[in-house]
Formats: sequence, C-alpha cells, structure tokens
Amino acid sequence: MNAITPTPTRSLSHVTDWVFDLDNTLYPRTCNLFAQIDVRITHYVMAVTQLEFAEARALQKGYYRDYGTTLNGLMTRHDIDPNDFLLSVHAIDYSPVDPHPELVSAISGLPGRKFILTNGDVGHARAVLKRLGGEDLFEQVHDIRAMDYVPKPHLSAYDGFLSRYDIDPNRAAMFDDLEKNLLVPHDVGMATVHVVAGKDFAHEQVDAWELGSSGGAHIHHVTEDLAKFLANRP
Repeated sequence: MNAITPTPTRSLSHVTDWVFDLDNTLYPRTCNLFAQIDVRITHYVMAVTQLEFAEARALQKGYYRDYGTTLNGLMTRHDIDPNDFLLSVHAIDYSPVDPHPELVSAISGLPGRKFILTNGDVGHARAVLKRLGGEDLFEQVHDIRAMDYVPKPHLSAYDGFLSRYDIDPNRAAMFDDLEKNLLVPHDVGMATVHVVAGKDFAHEQVDAWELGSSGGAHIHHVTEDLAKFLANRP
C-alpha cells in the first residue's frame, strides 16, 4: 500500500518529540484487531444496559462519538468501574498483529523522544508492541488511566500529557487515525499526521465518520503507510 504524498511545505525537521496513537495507527486497521475490542465493548454495553445487540451497539457508537470513548460515556451515564471495563474489552487475541521490523526501525531512527498517547490502557499497548517487536521503542505509554479517564479528543487529555513530560508542542508531532483527535494537537502547535486505512478498506463494524479524511487545515500530512512515511519524512 503506497503512502499518500505528504504536504511538502510542512517539514518535520524541527520535531524532537514524536507522539503516536496506538490502535489503528501503529498497526494497520486492516488487521481488524480493534474489531475484537469493538464487539467486546458491545457485549459490555449489553450487560450494563440490558439492551439487545443492535440497540446496545447504537448506544456504544453514540457514546464513542459524543464522549470520545464508550468508556467515558458509560462512566458518565452508568457509573461503571473503568478497570472492570478495560480488563474485559482487552481480553482478545493479539495474533492478527504481525511483527513489523520496518516500522520499528523507522520509529527507532526518529531523533528525540517517542511516546504513545492512547485511549486504551498500558497492558493493551504492551501486548501490541510485543507483537510488533517494539517493546522498548517508547519513552512512555500515556494511557486512559493517566488521563484520569478523560480521553482524546478532550483538551485536558493533551494538556496533562504535554505538561507531565515537559513537551513543547511547537517541537512535537502527533500521529492518529482519527481526524477529531488531531484538532487539539494542531491548535496547540503540534505537527499532525493522519494515518488512514486506504480507499479499499471496509468493515461492517466501522462507521463512515471514523474513516473520514477531510483534508482540513488541522491535518498537515496524510499517509496509508506509516513506516514508509517515517522513513521518508519531510
């Protein structure tokens, strides 16, 4: 899969802190790992609300859209235990994530610090990194617990992260598969890279709005191939 040509005027030569989302960013959406989590979330919503599958799924997607994560919606509206939720939805098979030495090498070669900023949890991130072959790539995994369960795209998720690790946003770049999660990074001065699935990707568990790429001003670069983009970064 070829990378979409990045905007040539937005050099990343100034970047000293590299910040990556995890799910559908460090591994390709096409491996459908998150689809497993997605279904487990639906069943969790069913158990909490006593709704049937279709109604629970609609509620889940509504919470995801409106609260940033289904977890945040469930905590706000149903006062659930977040640790129980995270343990339940991440009890998945990680074998669809293949080792990716090219990506590991490309990230390892970036000048400066590397971080993961994820609405998932550390255990999930470590499991993914182990499969990729990059367990020691990142300085820190800043997860949903570190965000006090207030997820991206809320401003506090980014502010707390940047403050905790003394990151100058004007010397940082953010990589994410969701456009909405790149709005705040752009606004605070970070370079932004939208990691997309590609035109041919389709999955019944993914809503169209999750895959959108508007080309708005808050998106500086777009790529379908993160390893190639990093190896040939502008």
